[in-house]
Amino acid sequence: MLTPRRIGLISTRFAGTDGVSLESRKWVEVLEKLGHHCFYFAGECDRGPDCARVVPEAHFRHPDVWEIYNTAFSQAVRPPATSRRVAELQGFLKEQLYEFVRAFDIELLIVQNALSIPMNVPLGMALTEFIAETEFLTIAHHHDFYWERQRFLTNCIRDYLNMAFPPHFPSMRHVVINSLAANQLSLRTGISSLLIPNVMDFDNPPEPPDSYADDLRAELRLTPDQYLILQPTRVVARKGIEHAVELVKRLGLDAQLIVSHESGDEGDGYAEHLRTFAALLDVPIRFESERIHSERGRTGDGRKIYSLRDVYQQAQLVTYPSTVEGFGNAFLEAVYFRRPLLINNYSIFALDIKPKGFQVIEFDGYINASTVERTRQVLSDPFRARQMVETNYQLAKRHYSYAVLERHLETILSQHFGE
Repeated sequence: MLTPRRIGLISTRFAGTDGVSLESRKWVEVLEKLGHHCFYFAGECDRGPDCARVVPEAHFRHPDVWEIYNTAFSQAVRPPATSRRVAELQGFLKEQLYEFVRAFDIELLIVQNALSIPMNVPLGMALTEFIAETEFLTIAHHHDFYWERQRFLTNCIRDYLNMAFPPHFPSMRHVVINSLAANQLSLRTGISSLLIPNVMDFDNPPEPPDSYADDLRAELRLTPDQYLILQPTRVVARKGIEHAVELVKRLGLDAQLIVSHESGDEGDGYAEHLRTFAALLDVPIRFESERIHSERGRTGDGRKIYSLRDVYQQAQLVTYPSTVEGFGNAFLEAVYFRRPLLINNYSIFALDIKPKGFQVIEFDGYINASTVERTRQVLSDPFRARQMVETNYQLAKRHYSYAVLERHLETILSQHFGE
């Protein structure tokens, strides 16, 4: 049995329903089950002040950080003022990291994507310099890398990217979430890594629906007989949501497409495109991030907020037409809640997930007549749908459960601290 440790998690935010925040919560659940104590450093955090240090400059949407980001990935030559501002914020954030470690007596850091994708360049630089100065034991959990996103390829901060995204120190262990990322990390940087896929608590199925969400359909303005088709992702172009819109049109059924998340870090242009596209096809699409959160609650004007769990449990179909994913949290969620699933055959699904035998309605890059017919069959045949979702649940329990994550984390902690 490992000695309980005081572990600090670091990211730009630990809040909401983005993939990094969701997966971080799962790591914390497993770590706390093993007896460890977890604390948080971020620009936004939904945990209490007794275990968190919130530093606004750590958030990628802080005005100064956002200005650096926009300059870094829109120009080929870096203005001197940008270099100065990066250095100033880097120094400030590094001191905040020292304070965080001292205040909570941290023994190990787990950096969640802040050393992978350069949404907050000064934070990545500060972490790199902090680890260089302290040889602090660190697990860098990489969800996606800058070279996987086209918008990061034109930039004026190549030196920063090479230094900090990610850095390479003897005190660090690197974790990736898919085999392609492991391969590219090794080829590009010489860094070896451990592959730990995203997980769900498949040993503990979700609780059955309760009365709280009895009015969900009415509140989201669905009629009693309409199909609720759920797109449980952020509204960004790589999610391929226009394929879900086209599918709803071609199904010819009375259905609404419900999009659960907000646009996030890539602006609202794609959401406007989807609204226009859906209007052209006369497809009902609703963007419900105000009413759908990770947890239940109330809006500022007193309306109910439903959890993502509530919506999954009432959906007849989940659409996941992404062109690019680091792994696929929404895939695991749909399997966990036993929902039929439409998937674009994105590379990580094809390489790491599909070979395990999961049963989905699959398409390759575009919706065709076969896709539409297979979707109709699943929606009209409850027995067939039950067979699919039960097969998927049992496969996921074997490959993507908390038990898998627990074994991996115990191994890394043993490497850091000894048996």
